[in-house]
Amino acid sequence: MNIMEATRSYERWLASHTQVVKPDLNRKHQLMAAAPFPFLRATYYRWAQLFPEVCKQSAKAPRVLAVGDLHIENFGTWRDLEGRLAWGVNDFDEASALPYTNDLIRIATSAAFAARAEHIYLPAKRACEALVTGYMESMKTGGMTFVLAEKHGWLKRIAFQQLKSPILYWQKLGSWPTIAAAKVPNAALKALKSLLHDSKAPIRIVLRQAGLGSRGHQRYVALQNHCGGLIAREAKALVPTAASWAQNKSSSIRYSEILKKAVRVPDPFLRVEGSWVVRRLAPDCTKIEMVDLPDQRNEERLLYCMGWETANIHLGTKGARADILKDLRKRKAGWLFKSARTMGDAMLNDWKDWRKNS
Repeated sequence: MNIMEATRSYERWLASHTQVVKPDLNRKHQLMAAAPFPFLRATYYRWAQLFPEVCKQSAKAPRVLAVGDLHIENFGTWRDLEGRLAWGVNDFDEASALPYTNDLIRIATSAAFAARAEHIYLPAKRACEALVTGYMESMKTGGMTFVLAEKHGWLKRIAFQQLKSPILYWQKLGSWPTIAAAKVPNAALKALKSLLHDSKAPIRIVLRQAGLGSRGHQRYVALQNHCGGLIAREAKALVPTAASWAQNKSSSIRYSEILKKAVRVPDPFLRVEGSWVVRRLAPDCTKIEMVDLPDQRNEERLLYCMGWETANIHLGTKGARADILKDLRKRKAGWLFKSARTMGDAMLNDWKDWRKNS
């Protein structure tokens, strides 16, 4: 099965699980052709299909409840119950039981593709070394969350630099097309209102396009004036992980489970309601865009923290820690770099085929 056939098959499967937004899916196809990095982000279904064959040894590693679709732009910020800024993985749509190596190899591959596009300037070998070091040290110590307060000042500076201008942020969010509440699925509308301070106050619902992996899923944003300013809540349709399509197995949505079990600072506005994930949108709750990093980039340190945070997630799998550390100690130096290069070559070939035939 080539990339064209895989995409058609996956999208038929997707349409059997949720109502697909065709214009968003068409836009996704265009973005996939633009460059290898967005192609990688948009095609986790293909990654899940290729990984067991391309990385046979790594696919035999101990299994954990993993992120699945992990990459260097799947990290961002949110506010905890105390109003403190936290940092970590911000999307668990594809959470499933996988070899722990899947998440590490996927981050490393995305870093190499981002370097190819000059979004980062860290050589691939050093990026892999930083990832493995951070991951292993987190595993050894039992993990640690990233609260950007007394600690992690350098990461806080990066996060603050990424915070959006409130005026421009609300202008952009308000520019999306309005949809009547009566046309929003009842479950999504109920989930949105459950996160509002006043569920009976007037709201405006807009249709928003965002991301790449889940582009084509229904996505609704409720805007409401509250105490003199705008607030926003988003509901996005969830489906079982694409790994279940790739393996031809049934699977449940494990978003809530991975949130509860990981070493993590809870986001009080992030929850799963049935087949919808709902969250607060705000200028200070945003993913870290690698292309927008400040001059003092600290890229090696940032990749180290990504490795550490990946271990934070994997530590949620009871009993996996000892097996993972044992497996890591047996691996030869440079294993991550070699595996990422192999997967990168496979995905790059697919991107070339997609660009030629789409």
